[in-house]
Amino acid sequence: MQNMPDWSDFRYLLEVARTGTLTAAALRLEVDHTTVSRRLARLEAQLGCLLFDRRRDGYTLTEAGQALLSHAEAIESSVLAAGEAIGGSGGTASGPVRIGLPEVFGTRVVTPNLPALLAKHPELSIELLLYHRFPNLASREADLVITLDPPTSGRYVVARLADFRYQLYGSPAYLARHPPIKEARDLAGHDFVDYVQDQLMSDELRYLERLVDAPRRVFSSTGMLAQVDAASAGIGLAMLTPYSLTADCGLVQVLPGTVYSASTLWLAAPADLFRLRRVRVVWDFLRQLADRTPSWFGLPETGQAMAADTQPMP
Repeated sequence: MQNMPDWSDFRYLLEVARTGTLTAAALRLEVDHTTVSRRLARLEAQLGCLLFDRRRDGYTLTEAGQALLSHAEAIESSVLAAGEAIGGSGGTASGPVRIGLPEVFGTRVVTPNLPALLAKHPELSIELLLYHRFPNLASREADLVITLDPPTSGRYVVARLADFRYQLYGSPAYLARHPPIKEARDLAGHDFVDYVQDQLMSDELRYLERLVDAPRRVFSSTGMLAQVDAASAGIGLAMLTPYSLTADCGLVQVLPGTVYSASTLWLAAPADLFRLRRVRVVWDFLRQLADRTPSWFGLPETGQAMAADTQPMP
């Protein structure tokens, strides 16, 4: 029993495996990097094997480290579940939940609806990661992610959150200055607002190429909120989600019902974190939020039954 590893050492194994460096792991553990190195060395000595290959570009798990990883994750999950079982009150969820999600969905949809969730679970705290890239679940950057590209391997729980449409919008001022758009082929030669192409978080966002040959992008941004403002200012036409618009943005839909790109938002969480009540509570909140108002997603009231595949553009 004297040679049994200290259970807390597994935290250091997990964070180095997730971040790839001692420095990054130390920041997440709020200790000095020498502490991380010392605890890893102690764990390796007690187990009698190397758990990481040390390289200039970072730490990677050895075969023995990979074999130990799932056990370390199970220990972490059990510790978190035990802490949750003795915390909170009256069956409410407690503790932090970090959600990685697209900027506009987090800003326009999730944030305004959080008061009801937090009123029901006052000991819960929500952290939103509004990245222009999707957080990495494997490195535990987030507890939950809303993504266009769900994980296809690994120990995750994945569910379809919502089907939605990107639709084409323009400002009245832009439309008044340019030739009328009566059908899809009239879009050739128009100015467009879009994402920065070498910073796309998913190939699902390459919708303009399916709409126009060699689209002329006069403004690009890594975030959709800036695209909404650019389109409102009359810079160009933009493919946007209905939930990204505000009542005063002044944008009007161009060729409604005929020009759009359909996609799917997915909800995913590591399977061990999904066991936690606070994660499941937020998971259910997000699913109910998406189901309540299909009009946010540019769909008819029966929209959630729409096929998830991208619809062909005229």
